[in-house]
Amino acid sequence: MLILIAGLFFLSLACPLMVLRWGRRAFLPVATAVLAGTVWVAAQGPAVLDGEVLSEQWSWVPSIGLGLSFTMGALQWLLAMIVLGIGAVVLAYCTWYFHDDSAGVPRFAGVLTAFVAAMLGLVLSDDLLLTYVFWELTTVFSFLLIGHDPARRSSRTAAIQALLVTTLGGLAMLVGAIVLGYHAGTMTISEILADPPGGTAVTVAVLLLLVGAISKSALVPFHFWLPAAMAAPTPVSAYLHAASMVKAGVFLVALLAPAFADVPGWRSTLLVLGLATMLLGGIRALVQHDLKLLLAYGTVSQLGFMILVLGVGTRAAALAGLGLLLAHALFKACLFLVVGLVDRTTGTRDLRRLTGLGRRMPVVAVAATVAAASMAGVPPLLGYVAKESVFVALVDVARDGDGTGVPSFVGWLVLAGVVLGSVLTVAYSARFVWGAFGNREVEEELTVRPVPVGFAAGPVLLAALTVVLGFAGHQLTSLLGLQADLFPPGVHEAELSLWHGVGLPLGATVLALLLGALLFVARAPVLRWQLSFSNDLSLERAYRWTMRALDRSAVEVTGVVQRGSAAAYLGLILLVVVAVPGSAVIQGGDIDVTPWQTPVQPAIGVVIVVAAVMAARSRRRLRAVLLAGVTGFGTALLFLIQGAPDLALTQVLVETLTVVVAVLALRRLPEYFTDRPLTRRRYLRMALGLGVGISVAGFLLLSASARTAEPVSATLPELAVEYGGGHNIVNVILVDVRAWDTLGEISVLVAAATGVASLIFLDTRGTGIRRVHEIPYPAGVRKEPKVAGRRAWLPAPRTLAPENRSIIFEVLTRMIFHSVIMISLYLLLAGHNDPGGGFAAGMVAGLALVVRYLAGGRYELDEAAPVDAGKLIGGGLAVAALAAVVPLLFGAAVLQSAIIDIPLPLLGKLHLVTSVFFDIGVYLVVVGLVLDLLRALGSQIDRQIIRDRRAAEDDADAAPVGSAGTAKTGGTAETAESGAR
Repeated sequence: MLILIAGLFFLSLACPLMVLRWGRRAFLPVATAVLAGTVWVAAQGPAVLDGEVLSEQWSWVPSIGLGLSFTMGALQWLLAMIVLGIGAVVLAYCTWYFHDDSAGVPRFAGVLTAFVAAMLGLVLSDDLLLTYVFWELTTVFSFLLIGHDPARRSSRTAAIQALLVTTLGGLAMLVGAIVLGYHAGTMTISEILADPPGGTAVTVAVLLLLVGAISKSALVPFHFWLPAAMAAPTPVSAYLHAASMVKAGVFLVALLAPAFADVPGWRSTLLVLGLATMLLGGIRALVQHDLKLLLAYGTVSQLGFMILVLGVGTRAAALAGLGLLLAHALFKACLFLVVGLVDRTTGTRDLRRLTGLGRRMPVVAVAATVAAASMAGVPPLLGYVAKESVFVALVDVARDGDGTGVPSFVGWLVLAGVVLGSVLTVAYSARFVWGAFGNREVEEELTVRPVPVGFAAGPVLLAALTVVLGFAGHQLTSLLGLQADLFPPGVHEAELSLWHGVGLPLGATVLALLLGALLFVARAPVLRWQLSFSNDLSLERAYRWTMRALDRSAVEVTGVVQRGSAAAYLGLILLVVVAVPGSAVIQGGDIDVTPWQTPVQPAIGVVIVVAAVMAARSRRRLRAVLLAGVTGFGTALLFLIQGAPDLALTQVLVETLTVVVAVLALRRLPEYFTDRPLTRRRYLRMALGLGVGISVAGFLLLSASARTAEPVSATLPELAVEYGGGHNIVNVILVDVRAWDTLGEISVLVAAATGVASLIFLDTRGTGIRRVHEIPYPAGVRKEPKVAGRRAWLPAPRTLAPENRSIIFEVLTRMIFHSVIMISLYLLLAGHNDPGGGFAAGMVAGLALVVRYLAGGRYELDEAAPVDAGKLIGGGLAVAALAAVVPLLFGAAVLQSAIIDIPLPLLGKLHLVTSVFFDIGVYLVVVGLVLDLLRALGSQIDRQIIRDRRAAEDDADAAPVGSAGTAKTGGTAETAESGAR
């Protein structure tokens, strides 16, 4: 079963290529492949008839108990035959339905085939979570198929509507599945049905599952999405909305009914909603002029009918409901295919414009008449056999309850309602045949194109099956009775038969046919009477009002919380921190904390507090940044005192880079903060800051005091050596124990760098990289001769204006740059045993680039790192990801490290751990991020400053050549840029 489902999914991937190569003729081999699957399922029929239940189990996600479990009993076999058999017919039908120039056909073929696979997986699944996966896959694929033509607004609207409604039901179903599986102790459906749990929680779970079923099968109040979905191409309507997807809810009810039909609320919900849907759909079908919409409302009516019958929970009703399910799939798919054929040959589906098609396409007319008669319940067709059995089952319920506990008067009301719904069914069935193939006066005679044989083959085949299976009641009883036997026995032996004797069921059938015929004859006055009661109130309109209100609310909420103010965003986040988890601090337990371990700690703490207070009170931005940096360096000292040199090193490096980046950004900000007097808003901010500080301190104190188990850190020294092959516990944790977290963190760094680049760079990252030798010499400046094999290192006279240079800083840069780079490489390679690692090493290398930039400017930065930062970041992430998956090639787990000791002559033993390659990826990501920040907040701002200065000089009518203005920038890259412009 899994191979069949997977094969269909792989076929769906090949479908677009096949259609692109062979055109619409590619649907025939695709249909043949689906037909082969139908033959395989049919071959399992004898085993299923013998009572055997075929099953397969494959492990998928054992940590959450999710497996690929499939089962095939009588119910699953029936649905699988419908899904694959009608799927093959519809796919073959597409060969003639589409034109050679139809848009989107390759994608359509792939999505429709994938839908067949998803629907097959849904009916064969034996796991609640797996069922939900396939359930939502059908939702997504139906969304794509309904919205096949994105240029049409109706298609887009209908697709979104179907997606929202069915997804809402699917989410409710997911909650119900989880609750039911939890109380049953298993997610396997067959095990749950064999020993169903009980209790209030299970009742709620079952009702939530019903929400998913009634939304998928378009019952009231979710019925409106199905008629709107008729914006889809007709093959989609014939398959998804008649024979396949809408049957998912019916299938779920039929599957759960043997175990949960007596759950409180089950019968009442399904009887009321099913009957209401049957009547509402039938009434709405009578006023439709579009043949497709007429069938759509008829489908809504029939779905309510099936849900009602299967929800009764008796053996006779279950057998009749399954027969009705099969009959409906055949006659409704046939009728939709006929509508598509009429539309393609005449160019319209409006029954007011159609006339004389019965004599122009007699074979199609006969097939449609047979299918419509089966829908109306005319003997000896399969629809009649199923509907007559329904009347037999409902009469038993009305007379004595048949073990359901339904009061007698309720049973009679349901029977009367079903008879009335059948009257409506007969009327709109006749309306369809008359509207499509009848002869009447029309304003304009339509041109009817010839009907290809292959185009009509599908409807004819389905109509023929409707006739043949009408005489196969005994065989169908033997097959479908295997599912019906799961219900308690009733008053009479359940059977599907053309003759149940003379009695009330036969009278109900005759009454429905006669009154339906009379209703069709009196269609004109009935239509006027219906239209006189028309109003603007409908659930579809309520849905639109709800969506408009939701959109408007979203706009208003967004206008309040998404105002483009970073302060407002941060304030909302911090307010939530104080209000939600912060409230737990008030209810916290005992706090047992040692104030300090050495006298140095409180001294450092005082420095940190004083610096923080001074930073908050500082009016100068630069001073505030430096004072905030003091708090960070003080924290690094506390780490160091506590014996955490790795954390201290990282903190110092991050704080240093933060100060540098902040100072670079401050060049474009005012020197002072605002000196406006304190307002109520600023007092609120101060209160919020105080609340956040107290909350965070409370979190730390409570979490430290609430420990009851032995800390894991007690065993880390041993495990770091045995498991990770290193003595640096911090680095072993980062690259071995929780390497997944580290991989996620560097992915966040990549996202942050991308965000910075998108906000700052006006073009791609690499376009602004210019080497020193590319700087053009200004006019009048003597060009220095090039010396072979020699390049000027840190040529600040060419890259910086004289007033921006520092000779001492340049000399120090020449002295320490290479040493700092070597230190970063040492930290990278030694980090597994000593303080260091990829992150710290990357920060050191990044600070080396900072020094090079500060000493020589942006041209010197590009000279030091003439590489696109984006490629460096992406390469680092790729190296880390590659280091994560390479162990799989050697039979190890993802991110698992290997310890290799290599003896080297004279040098001793080289202790190598393969996680160093993961660290190299981290190193490259960090260096690329620092380079991105320097180019964004350094080089880009440098260019802006130069442009602003030049604009100011032009506006002020700058001094002529030879004046002070020339002396200020003469001979530098700034002058070169000015001359080049």
